[in-house]
Amino acid sequence: MSSLLHQLIELAADRQPDALAIKHRNASLSYAQLLDATHALAAHIVALRIGKQERVAVFLPKQPETVAALFGAAAAGCVFVPINPILKAQQVEHILRDCAVSMLITSSDRLAGLAEGLLRCPHLRHILLVGESAEGPPPLPQLRITRWREMLTSGARHRPHRVIDIDVASIFYTSGSTGKPKGVVLSHRNMVTGAHSVAQYLENHPSDRLLAVLPLSFDYGFSQLSTAFHVGASAVLMDHLFARDVVDTVAREEITGLAGVPPLWAQVADLSWPDAAKQSLRYITNSGGAMPAATLAKLRASLPQTRPYLMYGLTEAFRSTFLAPEEIDKRPGSMGKAIPNAEILVVRPDGTLCAPNEPGELVHRGSLVALGYWNDPEKTAERYKPAPKGKSELQLTEMAVWSGDTVKTDEDGFLYFVGRRDEMIKTSGYRVSPTEVEEVVTATGLVTDAIAVGITHPTLGQSIAVVVVAAHDKSRDPRAIIEACKQQLPAYMVPAHIEYRDSVPRNQNSKYDRLKVTQELEQLFGGSK
Repeated sequence: MSSLLHQLIELAADRQPDALAIKHRNASLSYAQLLDATHALAAHIVALRIGKQERVAVFLPKQPETVAALFGAAAAGCVFVPINPILKAQQVEHILRDCAVSMLITSSDRLAGLAEGLLRCPHLRHILLVGESAEGPPPLPQLRITRWREMLTSGARHRPHRVIDIDVASIFYTSGSTGKPKGVVLSHRNMVTGAHSVAQYLENHPSDRLLAVLPLSFDYGFSQLSTAFHVGASAVLMDHLFARDVVDTVAREEITGLAGVPPLWAQVADLSWPDAAKQSLRYITNSGGAMPAATLAKLRASLPQTRPYLMYGLTEAFRSTFLAPEEIDKRPGSMGKAIPNAEILVVRPDGTLCAPNEPGELVHRGSLVALGYWNDPEKTAERYKPAPKGKSELQLTEMAVWSGDTVKTDEDGFLYFVGRRDEMIKTSGYRVSPTEVEEVVTATGLVTDAIAVGITHPTLGQSIAVVVVAAHDKSRDPRAIIEACKQQLPAYMVPAHIEYRDSVPRNQNSKYDRLKVTQELEQLFGGSK
């Protein structure tokens, strides 16, 4: 078994070099070809004198070069930072600056939109461009720009930096309840253990074909690659525009495993599935929020031979729980139990364990626990704390993830979600910081105050609603605010509702009273599309 993330590809290539590793539209790479590309990039990175554990960001859509870039950076002994390709330039700049990225791998057509912000990234020294552009790259004299095709044919043979399994492999950015997105630091051990654990309970094997529709910047989306490579299976990359495209691709590519989030399942649940899809699709998985019972019922009716796995995951611990298909009817609404090689505890505020049916905080311990938040010791100390008393006999302090989510167990130890302690908005499978939305809304100059909350939505999980105070009477135009947000935010972060008030509700500590606002807006908009 591999101990380092990039070794998943190396071992698979050693076993079956000609087996299909990746397919994207009409392009495909065998494991031997993927290994060659990752080794070429690793040698190129070291030749550029990019040091051990320096950060390499990848800002690309799903395509073979994206996969080679992520694993190639890890193979070099560096830290890869996947950036969601739908993010805007300002958000990309924040990530590049926050973790002091040394190298950016992106496409020629994306570089022009990033150029101004890149001038404000003092640690950035190198850019590797994928694809061609008729206009050529913008003038960035302080940066060394190389083309992907040149990198592949350079013949560099530099040795990668030596790393071990507890070294950092990646930083995945996820929104926090306040401020800008924060980077979750994951080790090689975290990611390899996660791949082994997921492949174990999903019973993955080399003949599997996994459809990767989720962003690779999402730990759940990236897990489709690591799980496939762990067993030598194939990953089919897809950026879908319509739900029907997903169903048709499952049939055409003979997909055996499909991972999704509740909004995707809501879109495909009412569609007819071709017989070819029904025959090939061995399992589906859900994470990123609870799947509505009605949606699950429709999927099970349409796909009677397909096994559904309902999962709960923390980016801070990669994956946490799953409910086996045979338990769904026995335990409706359950999150299941801990995945292999993890322990999930339900804990009181004093650190003692809760009794069955007693709500408490979900705490995750084990080798999947991440290394903390990048450059944020305060937030790390809040979420990563010593494991509960009496659960570890280690002489050194064992750190666990204290999730902030309230759960309970039944008499048989199956977990059930109760509520979220923080104020995150969960929409379309993403966690969204309300503060980040509020900052963009107030920056329009059309309002003097704003508070963003999540309200119940039948397919998205939650939609974003914002209560605002108009800067003046003539600025009471919700369409202008929404259009401004579309220019600064990805689509899933754009508010669906704007509500004007004379003042924004605050509590006795002068902080936003999000609970009151949420309750009021649920009465107005909750459940609406």
